[in-house]
Amino acid sequence: MEPRPRGYLGNEVHVRPLPRLHAVTDHAVLALPDFGVRAAALASAGPAVALHARDRNATGAALTAAAEHMLTLTRPPEAAVFVNGRPDIAAAIAAQGVQLGLADLAPVDARIVLGDRWAGWVGVSVHSEAEADSAVEAGADYLVVGTIYPTASHPGYQGAGTGLIRRVAKLGKPVIAIGGVTPDRVADLCEAGAYGVAAISSAWHAKDPAAAAIALLAPWMEAA
Repeated sequence: MEPRPRGYLGNEVHVRPLPRLHAVTDHAVLALPDFGVRAAALASAGPAVALHARDRNATGAALTAAAEHMLTLTRPPEAAVFVNGRPDIAAAIAAQGVQLGLADLAPVDARIVLGDRWAGWVGVSVHSEAEADSAVEAGADYLVVGTIYPTASHPGYQGAGTGLIRRVAKLGKPVIAIGGVTPDRVADLCEAGAYGVAAISSAWHAKDPAAAAIALLAPWMEAA
């Protein structure tokens, strides 16, 4: 059975399964001249993909515009849109999920902003077992866990390794691995117990984003 978000309302509201590939944006990605083309290509993999509207420096209006653009592009293939750090924007545009950092609202408080009929996903980004345990206690539906492998965004950091995935997965919530995720590493992450992966560079900056999405999803598609 697919995991369901804590706010799931049964047959009253349609809730999509949690996507396995989370293509996370940043300011540079949103500014790409061919952003729309790349977003549509990633979304072509369908419900297994979530595009994340994320830019910590963007105004609310700018982030809302980016998320609405994503919704337009993802609707035909039924991919999802998640909004990072802004449950108010997620609620306003009827996104399928919201991703929270440790400095953002706690899941229980975010759900107050999202409203009683919110039935999307509420995830929390964590970096240790202790943070993961606290996030689950606070009501997270799923966990984005990292940094797993060395990555240019965290120079000098060797990564926590797949052992962190194994340990956090024991908490019983879907685990999305992040940090240095590439197609040649996803099989190991799947074997370690990851429900899916999150990526920036290997998704958005791939020569062929559609092919990259399939490659990043491969272990879970093969197991289906």
